Amino acid sequence: MTAQPHPSYAPDPREPTLHELPPLRIADQTIAIHLSVRWGDGAWRGRLRFTVPGGRDRETTEIFCGTSQEELWRSVGSLGNHHLRALYQSLA
Repeated sequence: MTAQPHPSYAPDPREPTLHELPPLRIADQTIAIHLSVRWGDGAWRGRLRFTVPGGRDRETTEIFCGTSQEELWRSVGSLGNHHLRALYQSLA
């Protein structure tokens, strides 16, 4: 009897993957931040989702883009708290 290779599960890169980022604190609120990353149109693309407990979610368009996941993560990592705060407030 020949062994059948076990199919490994590899997520479809076109389906968004959510990554949790450190929360943002504004005044006495803690705002959860998630980065949604997907492969599309020949590049890695990402958007941010801000979640306030008891409030509505706010989400950017796909403002991050990179030819590799590492490049996309570098652009996300280069944002400071003041930029994240400004992005969040611009979505109000």
